[in-house]
Amino acid sequence: MESLTIEGEGDDHKLKAICLPFASTSHLIPLVDIARLFAMHGVDVTIITTTANATIFQSSIDRECARGHSIRTHVVKFPFEQVGLPQGVESFNSNTPQDMVKKVYEGLSILKDQYQQLFHDMQPDFLVTDMFYPWTVDAAAKLGIPRLIYVGGGYFAHSAQNAIEQFSPHTKVDSDSERFLIPGLPHELEMTRLQIPDWLREPKDYSDLMKIMKDSERRSYGSLFNTFYELEGTYEEHYKKAMGVKSWSVGPVSFWVNQDASDKADRGHAKEEQEGEGGGEGWLTWLDSKTENSVLYVSFGSMNKFPTPQLVEIAHALEDSGHDFIWVVRKKGESEDCDGNEFLEEFEERVRASNKGYLIWGWAPQLLILEHLAIGAVVTHCGWNTIIESVNAGLPMATWPLFAEQFYNEKLLADVLRIGVPVGAKEWKNWNEFGDEVVKRDEIGKAIAVLMGGGEECLEMRRRVKALSDAAKKAIQVGGSSHNKMKQLIQELKSFKLQKINLKNEANA
Repeated sequence: MESLTIEGEGDDHKLKAICLPFASTSHLIPLVDIARLFAMHGVDVTIITTTANATIFQSSIDRECARGHSIRTHVVKFPFEQVGLPQGVESFNSNTPQDMVKKVYEGLSILKDQYQQLFHDMQPDFLVTDMFYPWTVDAAAKLGIPRLIYVGGGYFAHSAQNAIEQFSPHTKVDSDSERFLIPGLPHELEMTRLQIPDWLREPKDYSDLMKIMKDSERRSYGSLFNTFYELEGTYEEHYKKAMGVKSWSVGPVSFWVNQDASDKADRGHAKEEQEGEGGGEGWLTWLDSKTENSVLYVSFGSMNKFPTPQLVEIAHALEDSGHDFIWVVRKKGESEDCDGNEFLEEFEERVRASNKGYLIWGWAPQLLILEHLAIGAVVTHCGWNTIIESVNAGLPMATWPLFAEQFYNEKLLADVLRIGVPVGAKEWKNWNEFGDEVVKRDEIGKAIAVLMGGGEECLEMRRRVKALSDAAKKAIQVGGSSHNKMKQLIQELKSFKLQKINLKNEANA
């Protein structure tokens, strides 16, 4: 990968960046990948994070340093004692107990002053921070430097959400299940009130936070999205116009920075936790014994633990489908309902004996699994990282949205790109709150049959997603859409810095 530098420039003119990722795996990993991307292109990068969060990605940073890239992690101590948390609980994932969520937010809030002091001391030329740190737009303004905001999710989801916020079409229907048209989008798309986030249905504290984040984006230098023009170009243009912002699609970032097997193998998890979880190579031997496109990969991301009744339906659907499958499952903690563990352990024994299924408990090396030729399709919660990784691998998806922007993502996959089949989840829920809705095995089975059945619809989807996979590979190559945008962005940031230096020199003259 060539470094984007201005001819004849010395270290004085080398760009320095600080990256501040959020404390949840689904946001942390892509922002760290973006940090690595800047380092690959000649920027001096410091990632600021807390101790436990650093362990998730530190091995990737060590490898970047070994490759000669100028990147490091600056670790700050999370204020456990102050907020009354046990040591090590400093991020949001499926294992974070609900009663501790507020305390993690409190801890992050306490760190704000320390972060601002580090910005001041390190004197970066620009900041790249997560959307969940809206205060950093003022911190950047105080330092007179650009702030780039990393926006989680894709352009389509944020365009749809903007339209619903702006036009309130959900208030004009008579029931929660009546469909309404999302106004002003390039495609005619419908949703129901149940499918949109609860903070949009009625005002909540989170509604205020979303307004603050959006305001901070409008006041930023611009936004970065982990997507690529060939996937969402129509919505990238729409979004920039609707929001009145500069924005760059620089993805797929994971594909761009994780080219080596070593990068892919441990991405997104602390090394010590891999031993005895997904870190073993048993899945590889098992996949190697399967034929091309014959295995279904089932994963619901790092933030989700289904209740037992839903696990039972998934298990039966997988078994009844007749197709081979790999299923990534989350172990219930001691304080949780552990019937699910017991049921899954028995299920695992049975499918292992029949050689039809393979369960991975906890963490899985997803990038390596998805690119294995035996994988034919994915069942996903429609988290953006998994969508992008599945598209890279050229795999169609069964869509099962749960929370965040996932119901919008389902629309993109099923109705716009037509590379996804809904399993029939009907209601948006807060993270790890499941209510009474259980998606039945028959519905899950129908989606699997379309994806893996080899019929005309299946073949069409495969053709479409294969074309997108090829486009993803081209986007990050020299002359590709994301490569060009990265190059343009870095030149802009350099011009900004040079202008600042010149003004300072003139003032001192």
